[in-house]
Amino acid sequence: MGLTGIQIFKMLPKTNCKECGQPTCLAFAMALAAGKAELAKCPYVSEEAKAVLAEASAPPIRPVKIGNGERGFTIGGETCLFRHEKTFVNKPGFAIFVSDTMSEEEIDRKIENFMKYRYERVGVLLKPDMFAVKNESGDAEKFKALVEKINGKTDATFTLMSDSTDALSAAIGVLGDNKPLIYAATKDNWSEMAELAKSTGCPLAVKAANLDEAAELTQEIQKAGVKDMVLDTSSRTLRRAFEDQIFIRRLALQKKFRPLGFSTIAFPNEMTDDPIKEAVIASMFIAKYAGIIVLSEAEPHNLFPLLVARLNIYTDPQRPMMMEEGIYEINDPDENSPVLITTNFSLTYFVAGGEIEASKVPSWLLIMDTEGLSVLTAWAAGKFVGDAMGIFIKKSGIADKVKHRKVIIPGYVAVVSGDLEEELGEGWEVLIGPREAAHLPAYLKMWKAD
Repeated sequence: MGLTGIQIFKMLPKTNCKECGQPTCLAFAMALAAGKAELAKCPYVSEEAKAVLAEASAPPIRPVKIGNGERGFTIGGETCLFRHEKTFVNKPGFAIFVSDTMSEEEIDRKIENFMKYRYERVGVLLKPDMFAVKNESGDAEKFKALVEKINGKTDATFTLMSDSTDALSAAIGVLGDNKPLIYAATKDNWSEMAELAKSTGCPLAVKAANLDEAAELTQEIQKAGVKDMVLDTSSRTLRRAFEDQIFIRRLALQKKFRPLGFSTIAFPNEMTDDPIKEAVIASMFIAKYAGIIVLSEAEPHNLFPLLVARLNIYTDPQRPMMMEEGIYEINDPDENSPVLITTNFSLTYFVAGGEIEASKVPSWLLIMDTEGLSVLTAWAAGKFVGDAMGIFIKKSGIADKVKHRKVIIPGYVAVVSGDLEEELGEGWEVLIGPREAAHLPAYLKMWKAD
């Protein structure tokens, strides 16, 4: 069990310097006790106190980095049960299952799909993250060759699945600093697997028959010097898998039970042969609470909904997604192209921008900083009004890019047109665009600069 906030407070310098981001040392101590702050944020804590507080201030669910650089991603590190309480931070990784007993054609198809099916949504690239490669053949060289092939043709990270430490070691050797997750340590082989993880610096998956066994194994493996672990409780039925995810998260966050303070790996691909059902099960694990989700395929009709669901759940609900303020060129505009203006709410930009692009009409789209608010919300808040829009348009530099002096505003804020014309000054004309972005293509077809 961790220390209480008062116990932590007694070890802090009590300067109330606010450099940690909290108003007082007591508030900082309470945040540490709740797992919502890092001890490193306090610049004045003594080395003796650091040693004592290290355990208490550690995240209740240990963050684990898999891979390296642009290929790498982190799982774990979460501090809440429900995203409305704060936010979920480290999104789960999607792994595509491949076995070294599959045909070359099937393996090539999976590699091609992994790299092919990628989507951009509100400025974020959505894609699968890793391959789960299984050594079903028992042949270490065949396993190594498959890992080497995938590593050379994709930007994936890896979960390497084998009972043989020799096969795992050989495969790890071809990955360089792209550190994989080693799967899996069990009650029968944990010592050898722990030694391999320790010597290679790779995180280790722990596969147990139940939560009690998982807690025992993680404690033994930690004593052996391995700290970065991922849990698999062997649950392959929907109900038990769901219950295990909930129990692990609650024990880690609410009870501060360190032996289960790790992220998890889930296998929807082993729970059903129906691809649609597999996708539904995977969606459950996105919300509750897997760190890695292994899928049988990367087919677009299943993958895309899961990627969007992950984006939605792991987007901070307290902070809007925003575009950078500025001038955006769509369809290669010139000096006679129309000028449109809207807010910097990401969804507004991508919906409007998508319709403008589909219209094939070269256009300039001005994105105004409204703190991530949508058109009507920004107008109601006084951030997307005539005088503010006019000031932005004049300083944006758009007047140097076009011959005409016309600007198209969203139909929902037609009421600001008079104030905007007054702010822009003589020679400018404000045009009222459609209310809905879907009507932009038809509207733009009628554009005339003169």
